[in-house]
Amino acid sequence: MDAVAGSTETAQRLNFYRPNPQVRTPEMRSPEYVQMSTAAALTLGLVAGAMHRTACTHCLNLLVTYPEGCRANCAYCGLARHREETRDYADRNFIRVDWPTARTDEVIARVRAGGDRGRFQRMCISMITHPRSNQDSFVLLEKWVRAVPEVPVSILSNPTTLGCDDLVRMKATGADIFTVALDAVTPEIFERTRGKGVDSPHDYARYWRTLEWAAEVFGPEKFGAHLICGMGETEREILEVVQRIRDMGGHNHMFAFFPEQGSLMEDWPPVDRGQWRRVQLARFLIDYAGRRVDEMRFDASDRVTHFGLPREALEPIIASGKPFRTSGCPGKDDSEVSACNRPYGDSRPSDILSFPFAPAKRDLQKIRRQMDGSEVRAGR
Repeated sequence: MDAVAGSTETAQRLNFYRPNPQVRTPEMRSPEYVQMSTAAALTLGLVAGAMHRTACTHCLNLLVTYPEGCRANCAYCGLARHREETRDYADRNFIRVDWPTARTDEVIARVRAGGDRGRFQRMCISMITHPRSNQDSFVLLEKWVRAVPEVPVSILSNPTTLGCDDLVRMKATGADIFTVALDAVTPEIFERTRGKGVDSPHDYARYWRTLEWAAEVFGPEKFGAHLICGMGETEREILEVVQRIRDMGGHNHMFAFFPEQGSLMEDWPPVDRGQWRRVQLARFLIDYAGRRVDEMRFDASDRVTHFGLPREALEPIIASGKPFRTSGCPGKDDSEVSACNRPYGDSRPSDILSFPFAPAKRDLQKIRRQMDGSEVRAGR
């Protein structure tokens, strides 16, 4: 929350916005209510303040919400089931920030009435593991498409509860892009952090099956996967998954691991900066520059040592800063730049890992030092 200037401690404690002071947060549930990222709430004017070095976000991230919370127990997630004894579900941090709650109709009305339509290039419905998540996500999708048809919708899905018919219905209803939060890139890490190892219902094979459905139903360039870098995988392992998804026709939305306070992995170290920068660059080359992981070279520890391009061809790509910006669903103007910039979701503003804006010259100098190992900083 140190990225937000001007928000009071009281506003944070009260979950930023309560349209009816008589309705307490634990009683708010979808589809009447939704949670949203702090950046989205700032952009909508529901929260006073500003984001460090950026005018908030071009993607309105909406999260279905229920008093019972998410029934999964992912080790790195602030919404995990194990936290239900310590904090009301709707008051938990997620991806490092608070997610304020508002009435769905109020959110839509603000988008329709204000200048926000020009600012939002995309809306994303994020599902959770809950018995009502599927049906309520359809309600939200239908309502949005009717009210704001010019702003395309992405679905951040829950493969554990979805079938192929659901994907077909989502596309028919108006969803533009479908994504799967695979997060953990190897079966072993997935099982340890998202599956039976933490008494959670998710299954690695089912997630991949849903990605295959997405490739068939939504088609090339219209689906993708979220991957977290720094949960114990090697650079080669995560980039081989990046290549697999690109070969299917999808894109990769990369997150740097940054420990979520209160999660089971809150003591796990943040991703090594050099590892992160190399993976960011390689991911961009695979997704947008036609390069392949089998053209790259790795050392004995599976760290990238050569990106498959001569230095003179690689240099302009690095200088553009695009590989180091937040990766996610695209906006209207540039498919290589994400509308979903998730300001400071995986780092502090003092040491930015995913840039929610075009990196300045001083930022690129720091990135180069991190990538070649001359600046190593893995602390919080």
